[in-house]
Amino acid sequence: MAKQNVAAVRKVVAASLIGATIEWYDFFLYGVVAGIVFNKLYFPAGDPLVSTMLAYTTFAVGFVTRPLGGLIFGHFGDRIGRKSMLVLTLMIMGVSTFLIGLVPTYESIGIWAPILLLLLRVFQGIGLGGEWGGAVLMAYEYAPPEKKGYYASLPQIGLSIGLCLASGTVALLSTLLTDAQFMAWGWRVAFLVSAVMVGVGMYIRLNIQETPEFTAVKANNAESRMPFMDMLRRYPGNVFKGMGARYIDGVFFNVFGVFSISYLTQTVHITRTEALTGVMAAALVMCFFIPFFGRLSDRIGRPRVYFWGSLVTALASFPGFWLMLNSQGSTFLIWMAIIVPFGIFYAAVYGPEAALFCELFDAKVRYTGISFVYQFSGIFASGITPIIATALLKTGGGEPWLICLYVLFAGVVSAWSAWLIGRGKPADDAYAPMAGRGLRKAL
Repeated sequence: MAKQNVAAVRKVVAASLIGATIEWYDFFLYGVVAGIVFNKLYFPAGDPLVSTMLAYTTFAVGFVTRPLGGLIFGHFGDRIGRKSMLVLTLMIMGVSTFLIGLVPTYESIGIWAPILLLLLRVFQGIGLGGEWGGAVLMAYEYAPPEKKGYYASLPQIGLSIGLCLASGTVALLSTLLTDAQFMAWGWRVAFLVSAVMVGVGMYIRLNIQETPEFTAVKANNAESRMPFMDMLRRYPGNVFKGMGARYIDGVFFNVFGVFSISYLTQTVHITRTEALTGVMAAALVMCFFIPFFGRLSDRIGRPRVYFWGSLVTALASFPGFWLMLNSQGSTFLIWMAIIVPFGIFYAAVYGPEAALFCELFDAKVRYTGISFVYQFSGIFASGITPIIATALLKTGGGEPWLICLYVLFAGVVSAWSAWLIGRGKPADDAYAPMAGRGLRKAL
């Protein structure tokens, strides 16, 4: 690959990664705060379990609206271009997150407090719904054929960095402030600083070019008039296989990255700072393993990596929760119970996922296809997982084993879906004759 092309790919990947980091920070900050702040300030109730589930319900709303964002921005991303949609989604997410930091509490404005929180969460979901697909597409469609898995995995690191920043910011504020200060105004700082990061990300994204594959589509006047309908007509099987593969990703992430924080503070009884630091450490470790498994998928095939990653990740939930329960107050053991399953094994799923989904569709409907697969499946795979986990914990009398069985079920479904993807063929794409080889390397 020519030197200038290498520079172009790196520039695009950097823009995608930085933007994705900001978007995921905004989105997961809500999840981190939902079970420790919003349940008390915006959803007051006599039963802590009820208020926590109400707070997680608004968290789930963001996942419900993500498919809408995926359809809207996927449509125009396949009709107009990837770059312009990425600029718009970043702005929507940034403004929504900043405004969440300004919403008065239930005590101040009553029922309008949770209503405003809900509306802003809706806009967060719409923004992220269009963000993920565009970010990974920019990297995937710029990358050379033999490195598409690796380059497409780099924007995925934005998830771990964003989670690390979100949990780390809240942990830092929890350490520096008293509990009263944190609950009164400290948590708002984490939302308000998003405005600065959005400004930086916007500057970078405005200075990149459209992808070569979509440029070729435009040059041939080959844009799909209705990308969503075209996707359903030509790739119905790939849509369902992709959504099935996504299951373990959403379930495992939200069990260990979101639910575990309230579980550790309310059931295991460690401090909020200790729980958040464990999640933050896992996110840091994940930054190194996501590109490792992305590169591995270029060498041995994405379906194969995803198949084994789904099973191992799901099974890791059992020793992870056992170690949490039997840690006898050891912070180190609790952190290991989070870092190994979440920081290492989960990366075997999330690393190759972007390229795996990109290869299910051709360039004419790829933005719509991967956005729909990822975001629509997120409703049941991600959005309702903290609610399900909270309910299963109560049903199990405070024991986490029903949650682990649910995670295992998700892992089996995803492994089976990856196996089916591996037995198929990559989408034909006249505008990318050197398409990646990942799907041809069947299990």
